[in-house]
Amino acid sequence: MRITLRSKAAFCVAAALAVAPLAASVLPSSAATPTVTNVAAQPVEGSTNVKVDGSRIILGDAAATMGSVEVRQRSGIANLAPVRFDAATSAVVVDYKAGTPDSSTAEVDVRALVKDRWTEWTPAAAGSTTALPEAGDLVQLRIILLAPPQGGSPWASDVSVLPTNKVDANRMTIQAAPLKSTVYATREGLVGGTTANGHVIASRDHFVALPSRRGLASNGSGNYTVKVCTASRCAFEPVWDVGPWNTKDDYWNPSATRQMWTDLPQGKPEAQAAYQNGYNGGRDEFGRTVANPAGIDLADGVFWDALGLTNNAWVDATYLWTGTGGRGTVSITSGYLNLRNAASSSGAVVGMAGKSAQVTVECQTTGQSVSGSQGTTSVWLRVHPGMYVSKAWISAGSFAAC
Repeated sequence: MRITLRSKAAFCVAAALAVAPLAASVLPSSAATPTVTNVAAQPVEGSTNVKVDGSRIILGDAAATMGSVEVRQRSGIANLAPVRFDAATSAVVVDYKAGTPDSSTAEVDVRALVKDRWTEWTPAAAGSTTALPEAGDLVQLRIILLAPPQGGSPWASDVSVLPTNKVDANRMTIQAAPLKSTVYATREGLVGGTTANGHVIASRDHFVALPSRRGLASNGSGNYTVKVCTASRCAFEPVWDVGPWNTKDDYWNPSATRQMWTDLPQGKPEAQAAYQNGYNGGRDEFGRTVANPAGIDLADGVFWDALGLTNNAWVDATYLWTGTGGRGTVSITSGYLNLRNAASSSGAVVGMAGKSAQVTVECQTTGQSVSGSQGTTSVWLRVHPGMYVSKAWISAGSFAAC
């Protein structure tokens, strides 16, 4: 059955304007495929700078900063309520209407819940089949609206999604181990600015930016998290901004499924190829001369405090959503959680994990008793060789003993 979102009640906007005619909460698996009905407006978490104009979702009035890309754009994100189908589907057909005045754009992305984790966002061309990374019966759509600083505002309406099992042979797959690559890291800074997901950057903040929205988490969410490591320290941080340099360079994906630059090897950012090898004439997607090979931007708290960097540097980045394995979620209201070199709060700090970030869990051990958001416990989780966090601050299940 096709699920259609058509009226003012058809879209979900976190600023308290609209909702899809589907419950904002996840439907139980036993529920029948919902039909279109108007319900009371409810905001859906993670939407930013969009408003309802009749039957349309239209870009709001706030300006957005694209991190260190140095491109000023007006941007907005409208997350729609998850839709559950009667059975798992390996692909969907998304349809919608859009208006894009004055060089603006309107895009609808889709993701699926697979094995209790959301897959990466995938752009869905209107009326075409979009393959999901793996089959799932719960999908979510979001609308991305972008426009130049001046001019008209883009909009989208009449969004619908239909399950289908007509699969593109080149669809992405979730690997057993997430991709890890060595990339050049720069400091984002820009305290007081607004990230691509609507987060207002604080002093010594904890998040990272990657040059594609496919791995962009909603404000406050960590379901797209990167582990960034130097030789002696690591940080687990949510992806809350887009940059550096490019905005459609999902270099962590296989070459055949990258949004752009499909002739580059997996794991190599376009900016790095442009800077080192003169790729694309040494320019980024906007035609600017690439001045450094950056593939990731780090907020100040990650750069200075978590990793102890003083200058731009090469780091090992692991894109956690691209693979499987044990995970836990940092459950704190603000700031960061210290990583220790022993299962004790007296252990040396060897890294940090930001609010809502996911952490890899290798095993668990017994250590100092700690009280936190998850209660009082003596269980500590090893999240990287020689690095531990108390389970008192991590929402997670049980794991094998170290």
